Amino acid sequence: MIDSKFEVPDQVRDLALRNVEQAAKAVSSFMESAGKSVATVPGPMTELAKQALAITEKNLKASFEHARKLMQATDLSEVMRLQSEFVRNQFGEVSEQLRQMASGPAAASNEIEKT
Repeated sequence: MIDSKFEVPDQVRDLALRNVEQAAKAVSSFMESAGKSVATVPGPMTELAKQALAITEKNLKASFEHARKLMQATDLSEVMRLQSEFVRNQFGEVSEQLRQMASGPAAASNEIEKT
């Protein structure tokens, strides 16, 4: 029988966690700048762009949180459980996000027709 436990040296785990935190901060900064840029350009598609950025940011945050959890896993079964949970949650999120985005173009179209 294969032992599913695995040991990751603390130094490697700490380095990986620091890298994830650094990447999360960089992405957060980028998303903040993108949000400010979108807000400066008024138009019928501005709200749709803001919505798309918000959805992207939410998905990225979920991915970084998932990476943090994976780094704490101590065996293969925990990794598989975390991955399964993440995919299941993201599938539900994506379904809701698609519904939200589908309603966005209709609202934007109505705004264009009003102008």
